[in-house]
Amino acid sequence: MFNNNNRSSKGESKSILPSSNVNIIGSGTSIQGDIVCEGDIRIDGQVNGLVSTKAKIVVGPEGEITGDLVCQSADILGRVTGIIKVEELLFLKSNALVKGDVYTAHFEMEPTAKFNGRCYMEPDEAPAASSREVNNGRSFVKEEAATTGEES
Repeated sequence: MFNNNNRSSKGESKSILPSSNVNIIGSGTSIQGDIVCEGDIRIDGQVNGLVSTKAKIVVGPEGEITGDLVCQSADILGRVTGIIKVEELLFLKSNALVKGDVYTAHFEMEPTAKFNGRCYMEPDEAPAASSREVNNGRSFVKEEAATTGEES
């Protein structure tokens, strides 16, 4: 029924590994710098910098990111401080803590998760880069006063 073609001429079997592309930053690991990858990534350690992938990011319960996240979808159980840009679904689970603005198409949050920031769910809702100012290392959207066409 099963054809065993995985044997070499010496009778040894070859191990076939799955071809999935999953990256794991384990607990106790600390990275200073940006991470850019193609496949899924799970972070159970600490990252200070950008984390970017064309796939899914999972931040485990002990995971902590200080920097921006850019991905297709994300499940967050740990802490993220920075801007999060997710093309599809952003899911804040259990005791997640997010401090920063979120840009996503879909947003789901469990009752025990915490989110401090602004959420933009359509591209035209996001403030233009030219309307941002930096004060003491923090960026904020500059409020523009309405003009009546008269100069004072």
